Amino acid sequence: MSQAKQYPHYIDLAPVMQVKGTVRLPGSKSISNRILLLAALANGTTQIKDLLASDDTLVMLNALNTLGVHWTQQEGTQDYAVQGINGAFPVHQADLFMGNAGTAIRPLTAALAVIGGDYTIHGVSRMHERPIGDLVDALNAVGTQVEYTGVAGFPPLHIRRGHIHAQRLQVRGNVSSQFLTALLMVSPLMAREHAVTIDVIGELISKPYIEITLNLLQRFGIEVQRDGWSSFTIAAGQHYVSPDVIHVEGDASSASYFLAAGAIAGGPIRVEGVGRDSIQGDVRFVEALERMGATITMGDNWIEAKSNGVLQAIDADFNHIPDAAMTIAVAALYANGTSVLRNIASWRVKETDRIAAMATELRKLGAIVEEGADYLSVTPPAVIQPATIDTYDDHRMAMCFSLATLDGAARRGAAMRINDPKCVAKTFPDYFEAFAGIKHEDLF
Repeated sequence: MSQAKQYPHYIDLAPVMQVKGTVRLPGSKSISNRILLLAALANGTTQIKDLLASDDTLVMLNALNTLGVHWTQQEGTQDYAVQGINGAFPVHQADLFMGNAGTAIRPLTAALAVIGGDYTIHGVSRMHERPIGDLVDALNAVGTQVEYTGVAGFPPLHIRRGHIHAQRLQVRGNVSSQFLTALLMVSPLMAREHAVTIDVIGELISKPYIEITLNLLQRFGIEVQRDGWSSFTIAAGQHYVSPDVIHVEGDASSASYFLAAGAIAGGPIRVEGVGRDSIQGDVRFVEALERMGATITMGDNWIEAKSNGVLQAIDADFNHIPDAAMTIAVAALYANGTSVLRNIASWRVKETDRIAAMATELRKLGAIVEEGADYLSVTPPAVIQPATIDTYDDHRMAMCFSLATLDGAARRGAAMRINDPKCVAKTFPDYFEAFAGIKHEDLF
C-alpha cells in the first residue's frame, strides 16, 4: 500500500511541450471504500478486484481489521478477499483513526451507530473541521447515541449502543452527498422489521455519487425505491449478500488530469479503466472539455482526449462533478477568456477550503481570480508565471497544478515546484510518475 512509498518535500516540474500516450488509472476511491464496507457487512466472502492502493483505502482496511473483519490481499496485486460479518462487527469496543478520508468516516460512523457498541472515531486535524452534524442529527433522531467529544457538528465522535426505531429519517442534502450515502448504506441494517424511508431536505448536491451508492447496493442485493432525489425507501427484510466477485472501476476524477492534459497540449491521451459505461458521474467531466473545444472519443472502458486549438472559456454549473471541476479551474489558464465555475460551495468543506486554496495558487501564476461563496472566476494571464505551489495536504491541488507546466495553443506552461507531493498518496500514489510518462517532447 501507499505508506511504503517515500516522497520528497517538494517536486520540481519543468515545462512540457506536448503530451501523448496511455494511462492505466488506479481504482476509484469512491467505489473502493463503499465496496469495502458493503463487503464487510455482507453475508459471504467477496473477491474485490483492482482495489485502489491509497491512504484512504488503507484507513478503511485498517478500521475493518480493528473491528474484527478478516481480509486478505493477494500478493503482488490489488485484489482482496473480504469475509463478511453479516451485519454485526465482532469487536464491540475500539478506537478508530480515519485520517482525512470522508468516504471512510461518514459511512463507517453510520454503520457503527446502527450496529452499536462503544467506539471512538477521529482523524487528522482537518477531518475535525469537516462537518458531520447532518449525519449525526439524522442518526440520533432515530435512536442512535453519537456524541461529539470536540466541537459540536464535527469529529471526533464517541458512539455508544442506542435503541433504533427507524422508519423515517431526514437528512439535509446541500452540504455533502456522503451523508445520504452513509444512511443508504446502513438502511438495510435498520429495516429488519419495517421499511425505512430517507427524506432529503433541500437540494441534493453531487447526485452522481448517490448513483454510485445505489448501483453498489444493488450489486450487494439491496433494492431501493426512490421518489426522484427527494426520498429513498428500503423495504423490510433485505440483507447484504456478497456478489462473490466485484471489480473496481478506474477513478474518473483521476482521469480528469490526463484528459485535460490531452486537451491542452496536443494528445491524444487515452485513459484506461473508465469509459462510457462507467457508474461514476465524474466521466461527465469530458462534457466540459468538449465545451472548451477538445476532441473526445470514448469506448466501453477508455476515454481519449486531444487538443483542437485554443481552449474556449467556459461558464458552467459544476455541482454534479465538484472534484473533477477543480481540473477545469487550471485548464482555464489556457482558455481564450474568463471562465466561471458555479455552484461549487461543497469545495469549502473538502480536504481543504478548495475555493480559497485554488484562488490563492492560481493568482501565483498571474491569473485574475474572483472567488465567492459558491463560485470561482478565472481570467488567464498573458504569460503563466513560474511558481511554488502549496498543496494544503490536498491531493487534488497537487495534481491539478502539474497541468500548469503544459504548453497550450494559447500560452506556454511554466516551471512549477509542487510542495508536499506526498499528499497524492490519498488517491493516486504514483501520480507524478504517470504524469511524467505522458510527456512527448518531439513536435510533429
